[in-house]
Amino acid sequence: MTASSETDETVRCWLVERDYDDKGLVTLAYATSDGDRVYRRELAAGAATRSRVTAAKDVDPAQLEPVEDADTRDRYATEVDRTADQYEPDEPI
Repeated sequence: MTASSETDETVRCWLVERDYDDKGLVTLAYATSDGDRVYRRELAAGAATRSRVTAAKDVDPAQLEPVEDADTRDRYATEVDRTADQYEPDEPI
């Protein structure tokens, strides 16, 4: 967790999932290291290829949602480990 002040606190989250739907949207999921919480960002497919998708993001805790399913939490935690081992946080992925 990175904090410069109590009001400016962020949580490091790692890219764990990238889903494409039939409407041309891409959903990026960034999870906390334990897989317990997730931040989702939806982009148009064209914007996702033009924007800089990085391996990690520092997210405001208020933007994180709990991950209810235990299997999904485990999968996210495993994917966080894999992503963090292979990429620097600001590296495009």
